[in-house]
Amino acid sequence: MLRSGVDINTIRAWLGHAKIDTTAVYAEIDMEAKARAVGLADSGEAGPSKPWSQDEGLMAFLSSL
Repeated sequence: MLRSGVDINTIRAWLGHAKIDTTAVYAEIDMEAKARAVGLADSGEAGPSKPWSQDEGLMAFLSSL
């Protein structure tokens, strides 16, 4: 199910597990899926010009939570 794109939380519910940790024991990612995920995450672009903690807009949002 995981390889065909079903969300891990949906799989958890189908298996009747109370916690996602229980499902994770059975859900091992294969190398192909790992390579795809890394490829999506690696944009090749430089990161933000300043640390997240110095982003006033982000800090205001987080403080409002």
